[in-house]
Amino acid sequence: MEERELRTGMLLGAEGLRRLRAARVAVFGLGGVGGYTVEALARSGVGALDLVDDDRFAPSNLNRQLLATAETLGQSKARAAAARVAAIDPGITVRVHEVFYGPETRAQFDFTQFDYVVDAVDTVTAKLALAAQAQAARVPIISCMGTGNKLDPTALRVADITETSVCPLARVMRKELKKRGIAHLRVVYSTEPPRAPLPVDGAESAGCAPARPGRPACRGVPGSAAFVPGAAGLILAAEVVRALAAV
Repeated sequence: MEERELRTGMLLGAEGLRRLRAARVAVFGLGGVGGYTVEALARSGVGALDLVDDDRFAPSNLNRQLLATAETLGQSKARAAAARVAAIDPGITVRVHEVFYGPETRAQFDFTQFDYVVDAVDTVTAKLALAAQAQAARVPIISCMGTGNKLDPTALRVADITETSVCPLARVMRKELKKRGIAHLRVVYSTEPPRAPLPVDGAESAGCAPARPGRPACRGVPGSAAFVPGAAGLILAAEVVRALAAV
């Protein structure tokens, strides 16, 4: 066992580490949630990672996204994530997909090649497509629900989508999944009621609509801090690692 694996091996055992090294995991979305997921999967010894995101880092990402730094501003999130993985463990096989995943691009991905899929994207359409494609390929998937407008990481839970409450995104997903005949989806969600975003100067530069009477400045763009998305990303990774290592 390599020295880098010793502490993890004390928890997962040699066979668990072997299973992780043989596994291929796809992470869709590499922002506030997905960046932390990739970090933990790489440090846990997952042998192959598919990193999927077409976005680039902007200054508004610096407050919460692990991979966003002064050095990575303007860079592809997928390529920055790949560089981070290589810096942690050069032995990990990384496939970079600078693609916005959705119904139009789903054919580019063969889910039967994956041992696990992580959904850290932020659109309902993409989440539904991921759930449907994973179910069709009989590949386990875990999906992150809303982490915006929240400040309490201790309110995060892991459950089947049918058991969720409070989270507005989970409510929409329950309804839409049922329409598509998808009965179950493992999710990370928060029981914390979302807060209303406060108006802030410069919100337009982060994609917010201008403030108007009776309408907050950031309608449609949630407030977000480092700890809730980051904690959700680590929980996603923990669920994947425990499942793949069979512990």
